[in-house]
Amino acid sequence: MVGPQILGKRVRHLSRYKDIARILVANGFGWFIDEIGLGDVINLPRRLFSERRERPSLTTYERIRHVIEQLGPTFIKLGQVASLRADVFPAALIEQLARLQDEVPPFSFDEVQRIVENELGEPLAELFSEFDEEPVGSASIGQVHRARLRTGEEVAVKIQRPDIGRIIEIDLEILMDLARLAERNLEWAEHYELTDVVEEFRYTLLNELNYTIEGRNADRLRKIHQGDKTVKVPEIYWDWTTSRVLTMEYVRGIKLANRTLLEDAGYDTALIAERAAHAVFDQLLIHGFFHADPHPGNLAVLPDHSILFMDFGMVGRLTSEMKRYLAGLIVGLMRRDSDAIVRVLYRMGVVPQDIDDAKLHRDVDGLREKYYDVPFQQISLGEATGDLFAIAYKHRIKIPADLTLVGKTLITIEGVVEGLNPAFRILNIAEPFGRKLLMDRLNPKNLSHLTMKSALDLFDLFTDFPKQFRAILRGLSKGRVKVAVEVPEADRLVSQFIRIGNRLSFSIVLLSFSIFMAGLMVASVLSKTPSALWSLPMTDIGALVGVVLFVVLVISIWRSNR
Repeated sequence: MVGPQILGKRVRHLSRYKDIARILVANGFGWFIDEIGLGDVINLPRRLFSERRERPSLTTYERIRHVIEQLGPTFIKLGQVASLRADVFPAALIEQLARLQDEVPPFSFDEVQRIVENELGEPLAELFSEFDEEPVGSASIGQVHRARLRTGEEVAVKIQRPDIGRIIEIDLEILMDLARLAERNLEWAEHYELTDVVEEFRYTLLNELNYTIEGRNADRLRKIHQGDKTVKVPEIYWDWTTSRVLTMEYVRGIKLANRTLLEDAGYDTALIAERAAHAVFDQLLIHGFFHADPHPGNLAVLPDHSILFMDFGMVGRLTSEMKRYLAGLIVGLMRRDSDAIVRVLYRMGVVPQDIDDAKLHRDVDGLREKYYDVPFQQISLGEATGDLFAIAYKHRIKIPADLTLVGKTLITIEGVVEGLNPAFRILNIAEPFGRKLLMDRLNPKNLSHLTMKSALDLFDLFTDFPKQFRAILRGLSKGRVKVAVEVPEADRLVSQFIRIGNRLSFSIVLLSFSIFMAGLMVASVLSKTPSALWSLPMTDIGALVGVVLFVVLVISIWRSNR
């Protein structure tokens, strides 16, 4: 049953629903529209499904990528976020999602001027002494222009596309509706909790739409690297920043995507690789706050070989608990201890209840065997992370979003440094951080802090218990508490007990009848007063009834054991 709120949204956004449906059908996904029942809900013409269209011979995942690119910026950004979830989606699909292009034609300078003036409340000429009309970069959500403040600072101004917020909100509502329909009609969608995945994507994308969040992310990363001369994070100019306009320091550097250009300019690519990896591991493992998309386009090098970080829309956070889990995984990988890895997965609470524990251990053992004889420094961190995600996907282990960002970040930065220096092994940088993380984990101060926290949690549990217990008793007395006990194969066990009880009852009845008949026969023999009752052939009648009851009992036993 479709709720009135969802139905209202479908009516309001009918045109967009039909656009999405046409794109899906044109790329060979009409079956999906049919199976979730969307075609009937929005009254799509049947000719749309019957038309044969020539399509290039692409794989299913390649066609999914084309669909996403045709659906526009919302779906492109969501596809890019989805490429981080190797624990949810198959590797072949992740590979296609990672190739999604985010470059779109720039919007007009008139729109740029209108948005900046509306957001900052003053004419453009009074805000900036210079403002380049041509953008230095353009993407699906916004574009960047070089400018100069009246106070003389050179800045980069990032402006959000007109109406992009409204467009994304509509697309997110439609996407959530499609996910609900899919969960209702397709077993695999319910199995992977598609609505939860979409909700996670929605949270990430809406954060990226708010440029003040991006500015705060930059400030926090700059504070992390305060005093570190090897890392540069641009300053944010908050008086010229709103949720739709971000003004930051303009820093000239060479992006790490162009190794040849770096070598021609005389840069030491091995040193650049080392500093980039060191900066990411410092953010990740020491501070628990990290740039989650350190691809070559978001990293540049300055003349003094310091690393410039750009684009802070996507960051990751690790709580102290998550850092402990990560330390456990790293230690398990370093020691090639599959039992330790499985224990961490169980501790995180991400293993499904119906998992085959023996098969999980077997697959993790296979991962250990793969790297058993390989020197630690020669292991590819990206490959090992990919293998771990493949096991998670196979066993439906849903890795927490923060840890999937860790995995994606590690894979990305390894690709960056190997592109700069193929002989560089990122684990040469990672191993000291891993050991430090382990030492922090065993640090008496941290252990005492953890013990104190556990003791306080236990104290809270005991102090709250009487209150909670009284609430349960009140609920029981008023009939408001329901207890559900789930036992595997409970129905089969219950029916078996019922059959056993029936047979036992029938046997007791047969025994009772036999005793009764024996009593009658004894009474007829001992009686001295003739009676019509005693003149009946009691032995014959009793034997006949006993045989009938015995046959019925045997048949019931045979049928119940069939």
